[in-house]
Amino acid sequence: MASARQLIEQRITAALDQVLEGQDAKRDPMLKQTQDPKFGDFQANCAMGLEKVLGTNPREIAQRIIDALEIDDVCDPPEIAGPGFINLRLSAAFVGKQLQKMLADDKLGAGNDGDTKRVVVDFSSPNLAKEMHVGHLRSTIIGDSICRTLEFVGHEVMRRNHVGDWGTQFGMLLEYVKRTQPQALDDPSSFRVNDLEQFYKDAHALFQSDEEFKTASRQSVVALQSGEPEMRTLWKAFCDESLRHCHEIYDRLGVKLVDMGESAYQPFLPGVVAELQEKALAEESDGAICVFVPGYTNRDGSPLPSIIQKSDGGFNYDTTDLAALRYRVDEENANHIIYITDRGQASHFDMMFKICRMANWVNDDIELNHIGFGVVLGKDGKRIRTKEGGSIKLADLLDTAVTKVKELLEDSARDFDPDKIDEIANVVGPASVKYADLSHSIESDYKFDWDKMVSFEGETGPYMIYAFARIAGIGRKAGVDFDSLSPETELILGHPTEITLAKSLLQFPDAIAQVANQLKPNAMTSYLYGLSRTFSTFYDKEHGVRVIDAEPESARQSRLQLCNLTRKVLRTGLSLLGIDVLEEM
Repeated sequence: MASARQLIEQRITAALDQVLEGQDAKRDPMLKQTQDPKFGDFQANCAMGLEKVLGTNPREIAQRIIDALEIDDVCDPPEIAGPGFINLRLSAAFVGKQLQKMLADDKLGAGNDGDTKRVVVDFSSPNLAKEMHVGHLRSTIIGDSICRTLEFVGHEVMRRNHVGDWGTQFGMLLEYVKRTQPQALDDPSSFRVNDLEQFYKDAHALFQSDEEFKTASRQSVVALQSGEPEMRTLWKAFCDESLRHCHEIYDRLGVKLVDMGESAYQPFLPGVVAELQEKALAEESDGAICVFVPGYTNRDGSPLPSIIQKSDGGFNYDTTDLAALRYRVDEENANHIIYITDRGQASHFDMMFKICRMANWVNDDIELNHIGFGVVLGKDGKRIRTKEGGSIKLADLLDTAVTKVKELLEDSARDFDPDKIDEIANVVGPASVKYADLSHSIESDYKFDWDKMVSFEGETGPYMIYAFARIAGIGRKAGVDFDSLSPETELILGHPTEITLAKSLLQFPDAIAQVANQLKPNAMTSYLYGLSRTFSTFYDKEHGVRVIDAEPESARQSRLQLCNLTRKVLRTGLSLLGIDVLEEM
């Protein structure tokens, strides 16, 4: 189903074809939503740029466009404003018909145009040597939201957790496993670590203080990399236990991922280096094998190398990322690959993309994106830390969110049942963390503010869940099962708040398209918050309309259907953010 915006753009483009009569000029409608509803719903600015092409003033051009425009079934008669803007207002009849199409559609009018892609999304990607901390928060929930949206509109999405499960530090960790839990050799599933962070600290402390342990650790690295069975057994036991910790967090966040770490690409690394050398893209520099991408320099102006093989013969993350990208194209047949990391890695991924294109491993039909996000800051504007200065564990962060919501509920005037408090807090707690993060621009840093985050007022996760529960409560009070309402119920849009709510609902497919195309989940949070505020005005006793006791019955059914569609849109939109809802609060 084409959105209202798409329909208008199509019609204006067709009108421009007539007006321009084959002339070489852009047919861009230049359509945007109006900021003030008194000027209509959309404004087309296309006439402004055609003055030289058509040799007349923009107002005359605007009139020609309107004369050629077939839009009566969508809009009220268009109006020309200012120097040549075309203002368009959706007709009530069109809005009602579009809403009924949304009600009859499982995807509420959203979807792609049939151009489905195989998309790899690389996100979260913790280092298995430590527990997940607040630094992994943004990649995990931004990636999950983008995956959910792309899946919703019909793309085939492969969620990849490119975990750090290889490297020199594993020698230290494996030697420590062998000494503290030797039974892991005979029974790898018996290996357990309650606190990975402490395990790492203890292993590192022994590495620093015990020369014999340090030597043995280095030997373990060699044994692991050469495929020695004992080291591989310990390595797998450690990785499995580390991933168990990660997936406990993923389960709490409702995030699904397929683990495919750095180790998966190790067999391909020598071939990556050899082929880049054969194609004269890699050269030796100070004993290392490097690729110099044109345009990249160090601070002193010298060429910046991408080191794909170190002077000691070892490989690093540049080599692994090149191998992974090539694997995703050749073996997984991806035609769109998205990486979600902190913005500090922007240059790294840009170089990787360019190297792959230089090597002809990636053609122009394959889209490559790096989404670089800002960091999470404390109220002091510095990176958020524990009191001891360490990174906050993600598990502790989620526990705190649940606890704070419980405290708010216990202190409220309502007499909540203890079990109900637990149910609400376990949904609202994680939602508060997710919504606060996703509502910010991805590229920006943001301050972590518990008071604002768990508040039931303002643009927050708790407020959005309450907005949904409030509508569910309207259905109960009206004695109506929203899910059983017929999508063919006639929608009567007479009151200004009915019309405003209806038009806001029609913008849902555009909000989804914006997230899917621009990969920015905050477009969805902004839309949902605006919709919830619009619904509040619609249901307001003073400024809105009566719903539960509305008369005549046709008006009551129409307004309940508007409530129902708002409920569906909120539930769907929040689910695309990875946020569950509650029928009662």
